[in-house]
Amino acid sequence: MVEVHTPSITNLDDHNEQEPREECGVYGVWAPGEEVSKLTYFGLFALQHRGQEAAGIAVGDDDRIVVFKDMGLVANIFDESTLSALQGNVAVGHTRYSTAGGKEWSNVQPMFSTSSTGVDIALGHNGNLVNYLELREEAVQRGLIKPNEESVSLTLRFLDIRK
Repeated sequence: MVEVHTPSITNLDDHNEQEPREECGVYGVWAPGEEVSKLTYFGLFALQHRGQEAAGIAVGDDDRIVVFKDMGLVANIFDESTLSALQGNVAVGHTRYSTAGGKEWSNVQPMFSTSSTGVDIALGHNGNLVNYLELREEAVQRGLIKPNEESVSLTLRFLDIRK
């Protein structure tokens, strides 16, 4: 007789989910002269299993950054006309599977901000800030963020701090 033992599944994350899952997918490309938005689209499409709640692409050139993002699957968010409008030399894309923050449009990445010196910043990341509560408290005390802003906004504000 063959005995099969299936280990019990324990809590795997902060949401008490009982099954393994992926984290967000992040894709970046720097390719002057190429259609970086389309390259990023196909990269995100390949990473779609990493996050199916939302997706976004930020494309930049020497003068500006343009971000397009929404809730849903990569193929449903981006079409040919949207991708054609995203022109630049560099891009970052993100597929979201929330581990923190709600399933809301305000949490869709890449996030965008203009620094206090006028520099545009687009940021997409995979993971959670391990000292998020401490950083949030410091940022609120310094007036860098509002108490209800999400973690990526927090990161953008700390990137903007001048010495």
